Amino acid sequence: MSHQPDYFPVLGIHEFSENHSLGCHLVFNELHGERSIDEPHKHDFFIINLFEKGRGIHTIDFIEHKVDDHQIHLVFPDQVHQWVIEKETIGYQLMISRGWFESFLPALRFSASYYQNHPVIGVSEVVFQSLLYEFQAIQKEVTSETPFWELIRKRSELIGLLVSKSVEGTFKDFENYTSNPIITKFLNLISIHFKTERSVSFYAEKLNISANYLNIVCRKNLNASASSLIQDRILLEAKRLLKVSEMSVKDIVYDLGFYDHASFSKFFKMQTGMTPSQFKE
Repeated sequence: MSHQPDYFPVLGIHEFSENHSLGCHLVFNELHGERSIDEPHKHDFFIINLFEKGRGIHTIDFIEHKVDDHQIHLVFPDQVHQWVIEKETIGYQLMISRGWFESFLPALRFSASYYQNHPVIGVSEVVFQSLLYEFQAIQKEVTSETPFWELIRKRSELIGLLVSKSVEGTFKDFENYTSNPIITKFLNLISIHFKTERSVSFYAEKLNISANYLNIVCRKNLNASASSLIQDRILLEAKRLLKVSEMSVKDIVYDLGFYDHASFSKFFKMQTGMTPSQFKE
């Protein structure tokens, strides 16, 4: 998989670490009171926010989510986010490095695309207290003279398991995303190839099934066609680039593999009701 050049303001975990050590795998922050991120940006690390008391709006990939009490908010690497949090807020935050994130992801148990569709999870009082205990234990270990990183890693994985346990039964589409492994594999393939491959047959071939069967699985599980899922991913990237990058529309057209400006504008307006330039403003 070749890495595309990055056009977003990307913040690394070292910028949030007091010691700036190269061995920094996890950063703990307390979220108390009013704060805002006015300019959308993305991180190259994973963020778990635990809100004890929450007031405000957290925008993740252009969707606004209300910040409330006893919530978990997940922000994955490469997602664009910003927030306005009010003074009543009390919360805790773990930033997990890209390297650790890859080994942490199995603890969440379900596909990243599932959580990206449900980045805000309300938890019960019992689960909240369990999560809070682990967050505070991590805080204590991270701030000790010689942090025991393997213990910190295991505690963060336990937090992932507690989050995944809370998700079961919380959202109506839970089984849609988790019952068929074809869906998970298809969504992962889209995230890798969407800039160069638009045809359903390309993905079906990778999955060793027919394009028709891939469509049936997508419609049955997600109530959407396979081609619309590919288009959704292209649209999300177009929005990210238009809103957060310094790229011109011409460069975005080229980067996303469109034939010309007119075909990109037609696609974008059909999906959003706006021209790319209107959205960029």
